[in-house]
Amino acid sequence: MANYQVLPPVTKSRPPITETAVPQKDPVLSGGLVQNFTIDPSLKQSHEQDHGTYNPLPVPRATVSAKGGQTMLKPNPNRLSLSSDESALSKKIVATHSLACEDFDVKPVLAIVEDIFRLAKPLTTTDQSIAPIQGTQVQRHFDTKEDKAYYGSTLDDKMYLSSTLDDKAYDSAYRDLDIVKALAFPINKICSEIVCKCAAGAEAHSVTMDFLRSLSYYPWDAKVVITFAAFAINYGEFWLVLQLQTKDPLAKNIAILKDLPETMQQSPDLRKKFESVFELLSTALKVTHCLIEFKELPTQYISHESAEMAAATAHIPSAAYWIIRSLLACASLLLNLIGSGHEYLTSTAESWEILNMAHKLSVMLEHLQTQLKICKDLIERKRGEDAYIAFKKLMEAVHIDNMKVFKAMFRAKEDQKPLFHGLKKINEKLDILRSKHVLLLITDLDIPHEELNILHSIYNQHPTRQEYEVLWLPIVDSSTSMASLQDTEYRNLQNLMPWHSVEHPSFIEPVAVRYIREVWNFTHRPMLVVLDPQAKLSNLDALPMMWIWGSNGFPFTKQREMTLWAESTWNLELLADAIDPRFTDWIRDNRIICLYGGEDTEWIRRFTQSTRTAAAAMRINLEMLYVGKSNPKEKVRRCHDVIAREKLSHTFPLDSYNDYIWFFWTRLMSMLNSKKRLGSSVDSDTVMQEILNMLTFDGSEVGWAVFSRGNYELMKGNGDILLTVMDNHTQWAYRVDHADKFVGVLDEETRGVRTATEHHCNRLILPGYAGYVSERIVCSECGKTMDQYVMYRCCTD
Repeated sequence: MANYQVLPPVTKSRPPITETAVPQKDPVLSGGLVQNFTIDPSLKQSHEQDHGTYNPLPVPRATVSAKGGQTMLKPNPNRLSLSSDESALSKKIVATHSLACEDFDVKPVLAIVEDIFRLAKPLTTTDQSIAPIQGTQVQRHFDTKEDKAYYGSTLDDKMYLSSTLDDKAYDSAYRDLDIVKALAFPINKICSEIVCKCAAGAEAHSVTMDFLRSLSYYPWDAKVVITFAAFAINYGEFWLVLQLQTKDPLAKNIAILKDLPETMQQSPDLRKKFESVFELLSTALKVTHCLIEFKELPTQYISHESAEMAAATAHIPSAAYWIIRSLLACASLLLNLIGSGHEYLTSTAESWEILNMAHKLSVMLEHLQTQLKICKDLIERKRGEDAYIAFKKLMEAVHIDNMKVFKAMFRAKEDQKPLFHGLKKINEKLDILRSKHVLLLITDLDIPHEELNILHSIYNQHPTRQEYEVLWLPIVDSSTSMASLQDTEYRNLQNLMPWHSVEHPSFIEPVAVRYIREVWNFTHRPMLVVLDPQAKLSNLDALPMMWIWGSNGFPFTKQREMTLWAESTWNLELLADAIDPRFTDWIRDNRIICLYGGEDTEWIRRFTQSTRTAAAAMRINLEMLYVGKSNPKEKVRRCHDVIAREKLSHTFPLDSYNDYIWFFWTRLMSMLNSKKRLGSSVDSDTVMQEILNMLTFDGSEVGWAVFSRGNYELMKGNGDILLTVMDNHTQWAYRVDHADKFVGVLDEETRGVRTATEHHCNRLILPGYAGYVSERIVCSECGKTMDQYVMYRCCTD
């Protein structure tokens, strides 16, 4: 660094201020560090109107002379424009840096700098146009509630409210003052040199390069922070004297000797000038934080040699250069204010210098933030991959209990209560799940109401059960912002569930969501994953067991599923158990029960009337119930209304008929999936054959019916064939001399009509999510193998 020279006293002669004339400095006078600009008229007009956007201006070299006690500019024809070759400038900047520099944490110093900027605004001022400089929120020197409340309520909209750096890290770093003490000497040395060189009218580029050379053994972020701290000393002293001069004699005397204005309100132009300075310093702080963040990126996830880091760090030396140069421009303005009082008016060159620096740093900031985001995204992907691998290992490991898994699955501290109990309406800790079987109800936020209502009904059948807990995990798409979730809608859905649920989808760790999607293959259809008390997977989807056997399926393991099937036979109880409370009485009384479906209103009228007539003639105690179709839409609703209005048969309750019909057909599909999962074959499993026959009836466009005597004999048939048999009941009624013979005789008559019928067209439609595609399915009418097709259907009913 260049040697200092003893400066001769500099005096400023100023004529008295009159009402008609206010002396001004030379329009090309920067007043401190020498700059020379060519002003673009359009740029000037834009700035005067709204401080709009502007382009960086060349900074030519000049020589200095004195005139009237003030620093004057003279063009230097040998001066080359630095902006004409940014690449050459960048090489010169990099050449000042030593690779042998020692790295250290400068956040404690920057925290104090930001506190100085934050506290610079007088506490008593009402002038909101003078906003304090704001960088990242850090721990402040003041800790009282009153101070925090004041500064929290008076922050100007222009203040930089970045949260890019971790608050805890800053809080910890701020209290580590050892590094502050270690850097005190270079900080104060640079502080003195700023004053000397600005007062001497030194050239800005040369001073900046001198500073970079003197700080060559410091990292780039440290060079910037040391210079920032040096500037903050002068800046803080200036505002401290300005604040206290009206109430502190010492400050008043210093202000008099410096000829400082008493308040900023005396000079609107000066106040406007400081707004530009504040903007520049705020932008410089943002860029400084970017430099620190780049340095602190974890090297285990991104190396300094990576393409992403190289693209970013290539601009860091230039950013450091322009930050230091901007600080020198601000220091020059402050120095010029000394001895000028409220009469100080800045030169045009000085005005555009501030604006030019702010624009240049804004462009750099935008680029650095873009590159920083790219690097952070890359780090997050790698960190997320590591976390996911660790979570997978955790899920596959053996545990004493399930707490370790659930603590990894949810974002919750020890004292937090991330679970909500729908019945008690209280929040609970994860410990409520300890050493229990946990049924994870995994859905998105679009849960079918029928599914939720039936599950609610099954859950309430065993209100005192202690063996397991149900926990709802709402899986939200990663592109959906948590803030976009309507709180009231989510709460309403949560309150419909009597079991436990996550307090909010954001409590579920992203790695858990990814695991649920990729390993458990969750897409959209709800699933009920069962974890045993040691968090070991017992059943990937227990919903089929829940639909078929309810809570009797506990503990919902494959072994329990096989045991239940071994105890089951094809009868009415298996076909329609628990779908209607009236079934219990009908089966106990050994009545003839008829379940029928379809969506042809005319066939329903004829069939129910003919069947009732035949039953009355044979003195059969008949109960008929309409179960619709697997996709209950408008036609099914109209049929349901006609049946209820004309009292053709029993129906489900009007307010929930859709739930019951959905449940009837979902149980059948669940039986099919359960059988398939256990490896059963349609060729050898009679129950599986009967299930497929029922689903074939549902796929046809005509009606159908099933007759059963209590829980004993059971027969089924096509609607047209059964209607023909019932219409001709007088021809076979004599064979039914007792109600117990009705179902057997009806089956024989139906088979006879079926044999005589040459033509039939049966269809089996399985939904895309059924998970079952068999190579061979036989027709329920003739026993022949059915042809296989792929069908896409859009039915608006």
